[in-house]
Amino acid sequence: MTDFVRTAASFKAGARTLARQYFTSEDIYRLEFERIFSRHWLCAGRAEQIEQPGQYFLLDIGGESLIVTRDKDGQAHAFFNVCRHRGTRLCMEEHGQLSQSIQCPYHAWTYGLDGRLIGAPHMDSVPDFDRADYPLHEAHLVEWAGFLFINLHPEPQPFEEWFAPLIARFEKWDMGRLRTARKVLYDVAANWKIIAQNYSECYHCPLVHPDLADRTPYLGGMNDLTEGPFLGGYMNMNYPSLTISTQRAADPLPGLQGDDLGRVYYYTVFPNALISPHPDYVMLHTLWPRGLHRTLVTCEWLFAPEAFDKPGFNPNDAADFWDTVNRQDWEMCERTQLGVLSTRYAPSPYSSQESLLPALDRQYLRVMGHDKETHV
Repeated sequence: MTDFVRTAASFKAGARTLARQYFTSEDIYRLEFERIFSRHWLCAGRAEQIEQPGQYFLLDIGGESLIVTRDKDGQAHAFFNVCRHRGTRLCMEEHGQLSQSIQCPYHAWTYGLDGRLIGAPHMDSVPDFDRADYPLHEAHLVEWAGFLFINLHPEPQPFEEWFAPLIARFEKWDMGRLRTARKVLYDVAANWKIIAQNYSECYHCPLVHPDLADRTPYLGGMNDLTEGPFLGGYMNMNYPSLTISTQRAADPLPGLQGDDLGRVYYYTVFPNALISPHPDYVMLHTLWPRGLHRTLVTCEWLFAPEAFDKPGFNPNDAADFWDTVNRQDWEMCERTQLGVLSTRYAPSPYSSQESLLPALDRQYLRVMGHDKETHV
């Protein structure tokens, strides 16, 4: 994603990079899970991962394991992976198919796919025991446009209220229809914020991504969200699509016309999603911190369902192009992580071509309660 000459006026003079401690302090890393990942809506992936009742996958958020599944009525759930009896972890496989229930392997307490405790051997003789008092603990989960968003906080901000700035912007892509053609998991030796920052600027593109810079001039485009939890805008394309061949990997998505057929959009959805709508597909990155200096990144390429049946459909024309760009980015992120570990690293000025980065920093510092930091 780039920051453009035409948005340079929104750049705040004196904006500087984050202090070293935000990339090196274990105390701050733990605080991020308390104040960000345990309170904010997180993109957990796509609803098609749990298309059928009982289909599930496990999600790890700061050491909390969640079972994301769908009940027999089609309702999606995110259950804490903890038996209500003595805390045994219920599921161990990363994904799979449950039967009509979730059973603890230790003492056979059994839960319906809606989380209700439906079986507890020999507990009927326990005075005042009521199975209704012991459902699985559940996180908040919302399905929107084919995405799954999860919030661990007991009383989160309503999703529709939080996500309002983006809902109308994505309608043209009709993302709820799209299907994943390919998914790649990357294990990146860098802090999650470094990856989000890298996505939010194209100052580095001419040197790091010459093929991308050829396809999308890094000074061409406009940011339309420049403050808050959602940041981004569009870049103009020199070719029909961002693929190896430079041609579209599929027909344009049906809802698009006019300028959208010649643009790629990039939006950061704080704190863990990067959504990139193209004319012919949508790319999704999700970021999952696994330590102060390590992030798992999932990248998916989503296409209209009718594209899969077209002769010659080749989603890898897009996916292979971006896989190369991703790996170029991860190398720079890992080198940045190594650099900020140095005691000689200190905040320095952002370029006018990085105007979204101080905005990303301001959002991060606000939710961390550190918004009085003078260097941003």
